[in-house]
Amino acid sequence: MEAVGQFGPGYLPPSQYELREPLLKEEVERVKKSLKKHEEEWALNGCAIMTDAWSDRKRRSIMNLCVNCKEGTIFLSSKECSSEAHTGEYIFEYVDKCVEEIGPQNVIQVVTDNASNNMAAANMMKKKRPNIFGHHVPLIL
Repeated sequence: MEAVGQFGPGYLPPSQYELREPLLKEEVERVKKSLKKHEEEWALNGCAIMTDAWSDRKRRSIMNLCVNCKEGTIFLSSKECSSEAHTGEYIFEYVDKCVEEIGPQNVIQVVTDNASNNMAAANMMKKKRPNIFGHHVPLIL
């Protein structure tokens, strides 16, 4: 509200139509252009997939995947997985699906923490995709 107030009392916010149609389309195009730069960088120099799992205040378990390259880091995927056991196989399948989405030829490494389920997933990844390097960051509090 403070930001809206900075425009003064005569400011008219965008209509529902403007938000839903032209402004949304502009933003979608802006994101597509940005993503294209990242995809070009992935093809040129490769990228790293970074995993992160956490629980929110309601104890829902969430797993996120981001992709890092010279162009920067982008969010790729998020999955609410409270009802699933976080086994190595479950994590492997989720990450491997994202590797396919990015293109296995573009993925240089997968970065995880060193939890035992991530280590199991990394071993499965090594068997399926020996060209992808696994990097495991120790859990630090």
